[in-house]
Amino acid sequence: MTHADMSMLEVVIDVLQALLPIIAFFLIFQFLFLKYPWVTLKRILIGVAITGGGMVLFLGGVFIGFIPIAREMGEFLVQNFDNWVIIAFGFLMGFLATYAEPAVRVLCGQVEKSSGGYISSTLILWTLSISVAAFVALGMARIVYQWDFRTIIIIGYLLVLVLMWKSEGNFVAIAFDSGGVATGPMAVSIIMTMAVGIATGVEGGNPIIDGFGIIALIALAPILFVTGLGALLKIKEERDELRD
Repeated sequence: MTHADMSMLEVVIDVLQALLPIIAFFLIFQFLFLKYPWVTLKRILIGVAITGGGMVLFLGGVFIGFIPIAREMGEFLVQNFDNWVIIAFGFLMGFLATYAEPAVRVLCGQVEKSSGGYISSTLILWTLSISVAAFVALGMARIVYQWDFRTIIIIGYLLVLVLMWKSEGNFVAIAFDSGGVATGPMAVSIIMTMAVGIATGVEGGNPIIDGFGIIALIALAPILFVTGLGALLKIKEERDELRD
């Protein structure tokens, strides 16, 4: 059995372990309370099977393709390019990973729908993508220049605390949800692995100490930028009221 076969087998087992308890609870509720007709139950079970198959294919692709190539990319960048190229590449990858993240698209659509169009999905999408891109670039700079992670994260959350008081309440809630969805599978599988590869290739770097922490920065970025956006919109509204 090849390494790829073993990896796929492990993925199948992990997905089954995750889905089977959910299916079991659903079937218990189905027979005791819900009592859906067979046509509806069949449709639900087909949907669960499709979901399981999609999870297996996605996670298998991550472990077999994304993770190895992202690590190799990180090591290649360190060995062949200057630090500013690594930082710029981090910005690009942060933007693309967030822009392509399905969970981010879902959140943006829900925000626009729930706000009745007051908060545009495009505005939130671009804010999240640019914020994550900026903080991935910051994370790459931290790795190559050996900056202290604790200092960056403490300053970042202190700024968040200040902006929370200046921002509209709706934006504070959206900001923290945005931090969660931005750290989706695209960010973890590509950016974190690439950061570990870069830390491996940096002279004097430690993959454990320097390579990790990038996901914490990605989670912080939307919180900081969205609360900042809320603060700017609140200031604009207050100025418009004064003019009127």
